[in-house]
Amino acid sequence: MLLESVDHVRGPAGAPLVLEYGDYECPYSRQAFREIERVERRLAVRFAFRHFPLVEIHPHAFAAAAAAEAAALQGRFWEMHELLFHRQKALEDDDLRRYASELGLNVVRFDDDRVGADVLTRIHRDVESGIATGQVRGTPTLLLDGVVHLGAFDADTLLDALGGP
Repeated sequence: MLLESVDHVRGPAGAPLVLEYGDYECPYSRQAFREIERVERRLAVRFAFRHFPLVEIHPHAFAAAAAAEAAALQGRFWEMHELLFHRQKALEDDDLRRYASELGLNVVRFDDDRVGADVLTRIHRDVESGIATGQVRGTPTLLLDGVVHLGAFDADTLLDALGGP
């Protein structure tokens, strides 16, 4: 269930909903990110992103999720979200701080926020919500209007599943 007051959501209210559980270090999440952007250019959809860092195989995933949430506290979640996927091979601490600077964030606040309780709680909430579905086991996991999408996640397949052009 989407929580408008908590989830990161873009797109028009009432449009078909694409909810992604993703990991910024996962190459498949990056591919899904690109395909969802293609869908957004062709169909009015509502897109929401929840963190599901696979820390056992992606050592930078949690730090990247924390960077996105720290950026969100300064009103720049989607910009950081895009940067993290575009620069997926560079997710070290210095990289994350540089991205914050590039986005014009207050870097001192960014550093404090990404290790703060609010950010950590938010990421854990996303992970727990994925686990609670019983269907989120890896990334990306896409839910289309609340139903887990088990097919391919290329733009054409997603558009077909969403009833688009």
